[in-house]
Amino acid sequence: YIGALGARVICDNIPGLVNKQRQLCQRYPDIMQSVGEGAKEWIRECQHQFRHHRWNCSTLDRDHTVFGRVMLRSSREAAFVYAISSAGVVYAITRACSQGDLKVCSCDPLKRGRSKDERGEFDWGGCSDNINYGIRFAKAFVDAKEKKVKDARALMNLHNNRCGRMAVKRFLKLECKCHGVSGSCTLRTCWLAMSDFRKTGDYLRKKYNGAIQVTMNQDGTGFTVANKNFRKPTKTDLVYFENSPDYCVMDKSAGSLGTAGRVCSKASRGTDGCEVMCCGRGYDTTRVTRVTKCECKFHWCCAVRCKECEDTVDVHTCKAPKRAEWLDQT
Repeated sequence: YIGALGARVICDNIPGLVNKQRQLCQRYPDIMQSVGEGAKEWIRECQHQFRHHRWNCSTLDRDHTVFGRVMLRSSREAAFVYAISSAGVVYAITRACSQGDLKVCSCDPLKRGRSKDERGEFDWGGCSDNINYGIRFAKAFVDAKEKKVKDARALMNLHNNRCGRMAVKRFLKLECKCHGVSGSCTLRTCWLAMSDFRKTGDYLRKKYNGAIQVTMNQDGTGFTVANKNFRKPTKTDLVYFENSPDYCVMDKSAGSLGTAGRVCSKASRGTDGCEVMCCGRGYDTTRVTRVTKCECKFHWCCAVRCKECEDTVDVHTCKAPKRAEWLDQT
């Protein structure tokens, strides 16, 4: 529990908050703890989704904004980060409501009485995830920064924030418990539950792949497609303005850490392959001996005993660019 004074001190020291966010932080310090948990979750998910890519969702040193310079460019990476971070806030707050960690919300109060699905009627019971509260708070908190400025980038961020929030809601699932003679489903009690956050991550990753490049329309209220051959973006499409850098070399102004030293796969022809990952610069090979557990056997009761096996593998890492090449980029 953060006392009232503690909340003020903490909220005043979080860098980058606008006034509205600071006020929400001071009023709901316990929710801010959930927002922090949500941040850990979406950063992990982002790094999982891009683990085999040149841009691997890593952070630049000493940058309190987590993604720093990547976000300055209105690229598809920025679109993804805004969407997944917004989704992470919704997910964490909704989960905290259901677990009883927050004073201001609990299970969804609207899921009461009887309802029906394709299998017939059921009673609402258990604890349905209060996703609408999670969405409302995330909208108020995350969007506050964009509503302070009315420019093209703010409009892009608001659009992608909304995509992220709605993505979590998309994967709500009905979970039921059967009652009746020997478990027959003559009576069912059901509740709505969020799916694992990985589903939201996978979905937004697909949206990243199909993100649509746009420009502002004449009156500055919405988007038009940058390429007339592309379809118009819907509310569920991620949108971006600028092409991405190639992320091959360190370029702090573009938020690129470069791929020097990254591990790559010699056999792969995909984005994790040495040819693509190392941007044609070549790679170094190191022979590494790894110790792993093997030949594990279960002993009654209740131990698992394993041998230690050594195997030698080749690890390939991308070469750094030649000095002159690197200097051109910074």
